[in-house]
This record gives sequence, structure tokens and C-alpha cells, in this order.
Amino acid sequence: MYAVILAGGKGVRLRPYTTSLPKPLVPIGDQYAILEIVLRQLSTAGFTHCTLAIGHLGEIIRAYVGDGSQWGMAVDYATEDSPLGTMGPLLTLRDRLPETFLVMNGDVLTDLDYADVLRTHREAGAPLTIATYARSVQIDFGVLTTDDCKVVAFTEKPSVDCRVSMGVYGLSRSTLEGYTPGLPLGFDELVLDLLAKQQPPYAYDFEGYWLDIGRPDDYDRANAEFTTRKSLLLKGD
Repeated sequence: MYAVILAGGKGVRLRPYTTSLPKPLVPIGDQYAILEIVLRQLSTAGFTHCTLAIGHLGEIIRAYVGDGSQWGMAVDYATEDSPLGTMGPLLTLRDRLPETFLVMNGDVLTDLDYADVLRTHREAGAPLTIATYARSVQIDFGVLTTDDCKVVAFTEKPSVDCRVSMGVYGLSRSTLEGYTPGLPLGFDELVLDLLAKQQPPYAYDFEGYWLDIGRPDDYDRANAEFTTRKSLLLKGD
């Protein structure tokens, strides 16, 4: 099985931690970087080959990960000279990608079964499979419902329940056809294009542990929880 890890972002929201370190290499606990946890999980799940899409401070990632042999994987690299969005780096890799593969962000902390995501994607025959997670979003305002300039309902600071993308996807190489390598392509653009073509993505709903380390508060939480979550995240270590 093959995976592409997106590790080229600048991690602006996580500053100051990412001032001199690429976001996937910020440490979790006393021993591991986020990216190392991800690579260990992929290896345990049976993935044998991984491409790291790197950009900002990418040489530090390359020096840290090397050829991946320490985790029993073959790791190679694709370098972004300019930001290409979530899916853009895949376009330059298209000719060397298998027909189905996993794509994920390099800063995700989860016990998601990556192999099952890819198996489900293959079985569904969908152009794209999106791992999703339930979130409740607090609206910090009183919400008005209006009709013909009249207020007909009011809710004070409601919570909205929704499913969000976890930053982990099953993807088919054929889905990337028609896009130009070297040009940016965002996840949002790809999803909207598929919906417009009536080729809906498949949702892989997940209810386990997931933390998107996007902000300092998330990072602090990840470190606080890691000791109790380690056996869940790193099975067999």
C-alpha cells in the first residue's frame, strides 16, 4: 500500500512552535515528532511506500526521515517550489502513483485505521474518499431567522453539529486527470468539481480519537494527552 503525506505547509497558525521547525516535526511527548508517529502507524498498518510532499523547511524533514528504512518503509520526496494547495502536489507525482492510494496531512494525531480507509475507497469505487469526524461548532452570536424583513425565530449562541474532513483521504489516480501539474489545486476545488460532475466523494465516518494540530491550544492538548493515548496511537511500541 502507498501513501502520500502532505508536509509542505508553513504552519502559520502554530507559531511560535513552527518558527524554526516544520510543523510535522514539532515534538509530541518526550520522544516522537508528529510525523514519526504517522510513519510508524502507516508501517504498522501495512504501508510499504510513502512519498513526502515537502516545501517550507523541507530539508529538515528530509534529514529527519531519510529513506524511511528505520520504520520499514521506502520513503521518497516531492518538493514544492511554491505552495500548490492540498491536492496540487499530487499532480506532479501522477505518473508514479498507483491507481489507488492514501493521502493525508502530516500533522494529524489519530488512531484511524489507515489501511481500512484505503480498502473502503477501493471497494466503494469512488473518485475520492474522505475520512470524516463529528464536530459541534459553537456560534458566538444570537442567530436570527428572518422572513420578509421580519424576525420569525431567534436562538441564542446555538451549537451546529456537522461532519468535517479529518485531512485523510483515499484517492484514485484517474481523479486527477484533467488538472495541470504545477498549478495549485485545493481539496475544496476538487470536491466541488466532483460534485458538479455528479461524481460524489465517499464519506468514511470515524468516531475514534482525532486531533488536528492546527493551533497552539491543540498542540498543548496533544502533549497533555499523549502519555495516556500512546498505547492507542502506537500499537505494539
